[in-house]
Amino acid sequence: MDSDVDHYDVLGLPSGEEGAKLSEKEISKAYRLKALELHPDKRPDDRNAHANFQRLKTSYEVLKDEKARKLFDDLLRVKRDKIRRQSQHDSKRRKMMSDLEERERASFEPDPRKKAQDEEERIARKLKEEIAKIRAMHANKASATTPSPMKKETAAGGDKESTGGGSRSSLDKEKVLKVTWEKIGVDYTAQQLTELFGQFGEVEDVVIKSSRKKGSALVVMTSKDAVAAACGNVLGDLSNPLLVVPLVPSNPPYASPPFSSASKGPFSSAPKDVEEPNGPAFTNLVGAGYKSFEDAVLEKMRKAAQRQK
Repeated sequence: MDSDVDHYDVLGLPSGEEGAKLSEKEISKAYRLKALELHPDKRPDDRNAHANFQRLKTSYEVLKDEKARKLFDDLLRVKRDKIRRQSQHDSKRRKMMSDLEERERASFEPDPRKKAQDEEERIARKLKEEIAKIRAMHANKASATTPSPMKKETAAGGDKESTGGGSRSSLDKEKVLKVTWEKIGVDYTAQQLTELFGQFGEVEDVVIKSSRKKGSALVVMTSKDAVAAACGNVLGDLSNPLLVVPLVPSNPPYASPPFSSASKGPFSSAPKDVEEPNGPAFTNLVGAGYKSFEDAVLEKMRKAAQRQK
């Protein structure tokens, strides 16, 4: 008899602790039902029908015998205990392996304190870079909004700055051009004015002073020759022409005054009702009479631009 055969299972009954509680009557009933099912007369085509039926009879005889059944129940109990112990052993072994692998991983991982310190240093470095960017941005804004060292001009010809040895001009104003235009059509930026006047010499600085109706700017050239060349030759856009005069007239007067007959373009001649800026009349352009002259010339230039269109 094969010790691995579960006689309860052969008869179609529950095994283990539940099978040990079955009565002899329940075992006999299960045998009769199974015998009807496995009888060789019912399975003429099954070559194993006779062997299966003999195994059924053997299992029934074992379970029907009280002593043999008790020994078989003890055998099943020992097997169950062995399986339980094996399962517990496997569970402990798996846990030991898991703990070992965990310790191995922890041994290769960096020290948590070192990791926290590295993270702190990384964040501090990033913060320092961001602060440097913010400071640089504010420095650029401050330099862009810082006014030009050129002082505001006055009716007398400009401010003077006091030094230990007395007063002197804060800027060579003979290298400065006064540029005005109406707030119509094309407006002018410092970059555009730099490009326009840069054709006649290097431009040191451009300071725009605009109001709602009129734009004006001071263009600082590197030489007096550049000032003379730009006067009368820089006209700007036809839709909004520029009026260009020196901030302070040179002595002797410029060879090419603004709007002289030597100028080219649609605004090459000065308005008839405006005196040529030569001699004493040119000085008035920088003094109190400059505004009326400027308004008259701009009005003439605007009308000429409309006729040109």
